[in-house]
Amino acid sequence: MGIAVSGWRLANAVSRNKQLGVVSGTALNIVFAQRLQDGDEGGNLRRALSHFPFPAVAEKILATHFSKGRSTGRHALHSVPMFTINPSDDLLALTIAANFCEVYLAKEGHDGVVGINLLEKVQLPNLSSLYGAILGGVDYVLMGAGIPKEIPGILDRLAQHARTTMRIHVEDASPEKEFHAVLDPKALFGDELPQVKRPDFLAIVSSDVLAQMLVQKANGKINGFVIEGPLAGGHNAPPRGQLKLTEAGEPVYGVRDVPNLDKFREIGLPFWLAGDSGSPEGLQRALAEGAVGIQVGTPFAFCDESGLEESLKRQSLKLVSQGKAKVFTDPIASPTGFPFKVVELEGTVSELEQYEERPRLCQLGFLRSSYEKANGTVGYRCPAEPESNFVKKGGKLEGTIGKKCLCNALMVNVGLAQEQLSGYVEKALVTAGDSLEKLSHFVRDGVNSYTAIDVIEYLLSGMPKAAMA
Repeated sequence: MGIAVSGWRLANAVSRNKQLGVVSGTALNIVFAQRLQDGDEGGNLRRALSHFPFPAVAEKILATHFSKGRSTGRHALHSVPMFTINPSDDLLALTIAANFCEVYLAKEGHDGVVGINLLEKVQLPNLSSLYGAILGGVDYVLMGAGIPKEIPGILDRLAQHARTTMRIHVEDASPEKEFHAVLDPKALFGDELPQVKRPDFLAIVSSDVLAQMLVQKANGKINGFVIEGPLAGGHNAPPRGQLKLTEAGEPVYGVRDVPNLDKFREIGLPFWLAGDSGSPEGLQRALAEGAVGIQVGTPFAFCDESGLEESLKRQSLKLVSQGKAKVFTDPIASPTGFPFKVVELEGTVSELEQYEERPRLCQLGFLRSSYEKANGTVGYRCPAEPESNFVKKGGKLEGTIGKKCLCNALMVNVGLAQEQLSGYVEKALVTAGDSLEKLSHFVRDGVNSYTAIDVIEYLLSGMPKAAMA
């Protein structure tokens, strides 16, 4: 559910109610640093950090990032560098600690299970994010937005504190050349490392073909699948075949994009259905199809415990109650090249004229692509950065058309707007699944808020036993 929307508070509420609460691991290092710089209201991050197994590292992170005064969002941009294929030890340690704390807080106070969701497309921080989550005792790792065939083996090695490598996709590289990110826990933290467990791995897929390929070619054990259809929020898999658009400009999905559940049943691993399944009827259908449960995003994204900024929740739910909520599947907005769902809200970058006011720049860099420079080293480019910069780095000008800076916009969604030196303050870009309008169930009779427990009780209503992820 985007950056910090499915945060530890929401995951904790879901997990303590006997379901699988999942935190988003995307960009946690910058979220963690900025919240420390904003004073860590309530002291939750510092409490979690006090349990980090490497106290000297925790003290250094606090000395670098904790502040009692509110930041403008500028400081985080300078104190947390963008990830590269060879990041500094300080950046690795910060990312590991951030993921540890998020999982620790999600697991605190109950005996339920917790998962973390990461994107294969956002490769560079993934080794340190996974290791931090493992140190925190995470039970499940969920990963999609690409082909995560290396992740099962990576989890095996990280759970042994072994030096671990991950192949990095580098554009324009010669075929015989490979690039790898490396994480060596012992080099970072010494030989006295805590005993940890290997979490189960659930691959997020949109087709049985990808699922079968992962089963055959992954370098370790896959424990199940989340089957995500095109109605899910955030990034969607592109339609199979040639891209066609509706009159409104949205991608057209056809029969080839409908997952073949017979094939999934033949694979024999547990699976969950996702994408417009967040209703009692959706859960019943999923169980009848052989699923062990459903993955639910949109209903939780707008509940009280989610990290979404309050005014954006209220604005969205007001539109839902008026029957005016609209979600547009933008085929080109995301720098990843994947279609991305956007809630049409006044004053956000869903309005083109609002986005055109923004100076093009790339500051957080999570969606940058790696490419090989002429001298053989790795460079980084993003189609949402200034067009001239992107072209100088070997990108094609047409690749910049319609691209939006999702990194900065998604930070605004959770109250962490970056303020530029020019005084420009970033605007939000809210994502949700096509089921947004169905939240009318929760906002009847003038009610404009609801809790995670309300969602769980609604989904399980009328069913003596059910499973949900």
